[in-house]
Amino acid sequence: MKKSPHDHRQLQQIIAGLTDGVILVDRDGRILWANDAVLAMHGVKRLKDLGTTAHDYAQQFQLRYRNHRCLKHGQYPIQRVLAGQESCEVTVEVSHVKRPERRWIHSVRCFVIKNEEEAPDFLALVVNDETERFEAEARFESAFNANPAPAVICRLSDMRYIKVNPGFLEMTGYARDDLLGRSIYEVDVLAEAEKRDLACECLKEGQTTPQMEASVPLPGGGSKSVIIAGEPIEVQGKSCMLFTFADLDPRKKAEAALRQSEERFAKSFRLSPVPATICRSDGLKIIEANEAYTGMTGYAPDEIVGRSAADLGAWVDRSTHERFIQAIEQTGSVRNFDVQLHAKDGAVFDCLLSAETVTIADQACVLCVMQDITERKRSENELIVAIEAVMADTSWFSRSIVEKLAALRQTSRAVPLEADLDELTLREREVLGLICEGQSDSEMSETLGLSQNTIRNHVSALYRKIGVNRRSAAVIWARERGIIGKDALSRRKREK
Repeated sequence: MKKSPHDHRQLQQIIAGLTDGVILVDRDGRILWANDAVLAMHGVKRLKDLGTTAHDYAQQFQLRYRNHRCLKHGQYPIQRVLAGQESCEVTVEVSHVKRPERRWIHSVRCFVIKNEEEAPDFLALVVNDETERFEAEARFESAFNANPAPAVICRLSDMRYIKVNPGFLEMTGYARDDLLGRSIYEVDVLAEAEKRDLACECLKEGQTTPQMEASVPLPGGGSKSVIIAGEPIEVQGKSCMLFTFADLDPRKKAEAALRQSEERFAKSFRLSPVPATICRSDGLKIIEANEAYTGMTGYAPDEIVGRSAADLGAWVDRSTHERFIQAIEQTGSVRNFDVQLHAKDGAVFDCLLSAETVTIADQACVLCVMQDITERKRSENELIVAIEAVMADTSWFSRSIVEKLAALRQTSRAVPLEADLDELTLREREVLGLICEGQSDSEMSETLGLSQNTIRNHVSALYRKIGVNRRSAAVIWARERGIIGKDALSRRKREK
C-alpha cells in the first residue's frame, strides 16, 4: 500500500523547517521535493533549478571528492542509492557547471524510505553544508604549515600524530612519513620534561599543558632541547592536542658564548696591569675595581664599592670632574682625559683617563681605564729643566744642536705662542737676535750703542710680550720660530 499524497505533504511539512537540506526522490529518479535549506546550499531558488531527475542533477552540478577527483556518471550519491545501494554517506565539493567559481562542501547521506509493507517508497538525501568548517580547517592547515614555530598535532583517542608542520621536521630531521600515524609513546615529545607527570596528566585529560623544558628524541639518536607547550584543539571533529616547540639549542649556545665572553672579560679586567673600574652610569658608583686600581690608590675593594670617585674625594680639580661627567653624558665615551687624582694617603698622581659606556648583565655601566703618567710627567719636567739650563748660554752650540734642543723641548711640552714676531718692535727684534747669539746686557749695550739700563728696559718689554721671564726661555721661544741669531732675524725681516 502506497503512501497518499497527503502523507507526503505531512512529511514535507515536518522537514521543511529543518536546517539540514533534504531532497526527496522517487524510485524512478524523479526529484519530488526539496526544502529551502538544500536550495540555498546549491545557490538556487526553485526546485526545478536542481533538475527534474537525478540525471538532470548530475548534468547541472559537478561533484568532486576532497582530493579534487571528479565523480563520474553513476557515482553520485543519489545515483548509487537508485542503483540498489542501501545507503550512502560521502563528503563532496559541489559547484554549478555554469558557475564553477562558486563552490560548497556538502556532507551527503542517502537512504531509502520504505512503506508500511517494507517496500522501497522513495529516497531521501540529507545534506549538510560543511563549507565554513572546511574553509576554517583549510585556513588552519595553511597557518599551521606556514607557522615557523615547530608544531605537531596528536589525536587524543589513540594518541597518534595526525599532523606535523615543516618547522618541526626541519628542527628534528624527521621525514613526514616517519612521524604521521606513530604514537606519542614511540616518538615521545614529553621525554625528560621537567614536569613530565603533569604534562602526561594534562594530555590524558585533554587540558592545556603549561610551558616546560623537555627533550625531543631525534631520528639519528640523541635529543633536542626544547620548550614545549600543549593546547587542546578539535581537528575534523576529533579532539586533539596541539604541541608547539621552541628550540633551546640556539639560546643555550648563545648563553654559553655569553658566559664564556663574560668570564674572559672578568679575567682580563681583574688581571689587567692597567688600573680600571666599572661604575654604574647613574652617579658613577663603583661596582668593581681591579687589583691595579686598588694598588694605585691604596683603597681596599670594600672601601670603594658602592661609592663614586667624587665620594672618595679622588678628584683634585672639581671642575675637571664636572667636565668628565659632561663628556660621558654627551658622547658616551672619553679618551685620554688628563686628570690628577688623590690616592688614599693624599698623594697626587697624574693619569690619562679613558671611559666607555657598556652594558653588563643588562645594566648600563661605564668602564674607566687609567694610565698612570706621574713618572713620565716628572721625567719630562726634569728634561725640560735640563734643556732650559743648557740653552741658557747657547753661544758655544752649533745651530743644528740648538734647533734639536728646541725641537726636543717643544715635543716634550706644548708651549703656547703668546706673541708673534710681527708684534715686536724693531729694537725688540734686535735685542732678541742678540740674546739668541748669547750676548750679555753689556755686550748688547756696546753692539747697539745703548746704555745698559735701556737694554734692560727693552729686554723686560720683550719678556712681557713673548710670555717668558728668563733669557733661556726667550732663546727657546725664538728657536721655536726658526730664529737662531741676529742675522737670521734680519734675513727673515727682509724676506717679509
